[in-house]
Amino acid sequence: MTPAPPKTATRTYGVYRPVLPVVSPRNPDRMVYTGDAEGRCEIFTWDRSSGTARQVTDRPHGTLLCAIDEDETVWWFDEDRAGNGGWRTQAFDGGPDRPGLTGLPYGRPAGLALGAGGRVAVGIRSPEGLSVHIGRRGGAAATVLHTTASGTLCDLAPDGRLLAVSGPAHSDRAVTVLRPDGTTVAVLSGTDERTWALGFAPASPPASEPIPVPLPGTGPRPAAAAGRALLLVMRERAGRYHLGTWAPGRGVELLPWCSFDTETTARWYPGPGAPRVLVRQDRHGRSRLFTADLDRSALTPVPTPEGSILDASPAADGDVHFIWTDAVNVPRALTLSGASLPGQSQWRLPRFGRRRDLWTAGPDGPVHTLVTTPADRPAPYPLVFLVHGGPADHDRDAYDPMVQALVGSGYAVARTNYRGSTGYGPHWRSAYSEGVGHTQVADLVRARAELLERGIGRAGAVGLCGTSWGGYLTLLAMGTRPELWDAGVAVKPLADCTTAFRHSTPALQELDTKLFGGTPDEVPEAYAHASPSSYAAAIRSPLLVVAARRDAKCPPEQVEAYLAVLRAGGVAHELMWLDSGHDGYDGADHLAVIQRSLRFLGRGLPPAPVRAEPSPHPERR
Repeated sequence: MTPAPPKTATRTYGVYRPVLPVVSPRNPDRMVYTGDAEGRCEIFTWDRSSGTARQVTDRPHGTLLCAIDEDETVWWFDEDRAGNGGWRTQAFDGGPDRPGLTGLPYGRPAGLALGAGGRVAVGIRSPEGLSVHIGRRGGAAATVLHTTASGTLCDLAPDGRLLAVSGPAHSDRAVTVLRPDGTTVAVLSGTDERTWALGFAPASPPASEPIPVPLPGTGPRPAAAAGRALLLVMRERAGRYHLGTWAPGRGVELLPWCSFDTETTARWYPGPGAPRVLVRQDRHGRSRLFTADLDRSALTPVPTPEGSILDASPAADGDVHFIWTDAVNVPRALTLSGASLPGQSQWRLPRFGRRRDLWTAGPDGPVHTLVTTPADRPAPYPLVFLVHGGPADHDRDAYDPMVQALVGSGYAVARTNYRGSTGYGPHWRSAYSEGVGHTQVADLVRARAELLERGIGRAGAVGLCGTSWGGYLTLLAMGTRPELWDAGVAVKPLADCTTAFRHSTPALQELDTKLFGGTPDEVPEAYAHASPSSYAAAIRSPLLVVAARRDAKCPPEQVEAYLAVLRAGGVAHELMWLDSGHDGYDGADHLAVIQRSLRFLGRGLPPAPVRAEPSPHPERR
């Protein structure tokens, strides 16, 4: 038996959940992953053949992003507390740290693609926009693209001849395919049909001669034929998600036998052989896996337990690695073959309550709510809505430590996948018939009414708790329907839509422009109508606001603007500031937030007493 390495992890409500390790392209026993290092996320290597784990990084506020190339060099993103930094490398077995590429701008990560022969492409996002660079590991970087538009590096073709850059899926530059010299090969539009890229096939047929990586100062290289690289794409059409491919000279070809009614993503199986793709579909709060064989035009289900697949990755030997969970089982890293992965052993965390699904009638279809109730107390219960972020996200049949903490304390918990959520198809995701924010609040109100009507929730003891967009909906609901909510916790929320736009990133500004139909200068009334600050003075119930000083997604300036409205209106509230960004990797911050939230909700929504049951063993006290 080989010893278990540190558990793979990312942060969720102050508790780690496993993430998949990244496997060496040449040696499936060698992996790199983000693990638990005394309450922080840090990067580790693991050699499965020897059972040896090694901690690579040790940074005061943690490290999250990592990769491994075909030479078994470990990559990680070395960022400051504001999220800016650069990629560094270290040999798998240890040694000095080195820059991944030299001459890169300082900024936020916007994609990393590792190719053969030490080729690497890096995307960096800075206040000046997106820049994409290419080079060889440890060498000087050459700039391929610089644009003020939002985007992310998607992938580098295996032969280094092409790069794919993703823009907004709904834009006229949803996918841009470039040569290393910056020449545009193709632009795929998503204005009529949302389109996004998922990566190049792992092995392209050889071309007549390779194109060397251009080096700074050497001048342009002759443009050669692009070869036959194959790019996996997804396109939304007629209410379904269609898998397809793009190739030079052929354009996008959708696979008529491979489409899905709800949100889906996919990855190529690595290695040579017939082209195959692992497909993961999120549907109604649960997940399914399929293998798509492109040569045989066949879609085959991959057997997994019922629940949620948080991530899945195909292996070169045909195995599938995946993170599985459901409402009462802690996430675990598993494989179809049964081979061991770091983090495979189950976390020993509490499990409370009973679960059920509730579907509430609504104008655009039934609203799905995942409900968890205490097993040891009588209904009705004090009720907490845990409101998910996004909005392009969803709650799922998955273990959530915050749910367990609340249910174990006597609360019923409702997680509503309001309109705008993923997992229910394109129509549901784009249904904003009652306005931005107000549509989602209306769904929370409908779910609240049914939960009280069914005797699950207790009138006068209903609260809201959300993070990011979930925090936004918490604030908006408490201001627009103050009579319905008895306490609220908003963590790192969007609180003032206009101020947030002024201080936000270009990518988020572009999303807001699409969502609201213009900028704050063009449609000020739309931003005001959707902004929680417009209704803050009407709040009647206890409110806790948790905000972060270094938050680039929900900037502190817009929280300050909201707080000013609260103070001017004499609205009582509590405030907690964090010295972190939107996504922190330090467990102490997350734990402090969850503890403060639970104490606050405990004061605003006192739980019901534990039901007294006669003991079958009176002597056991």
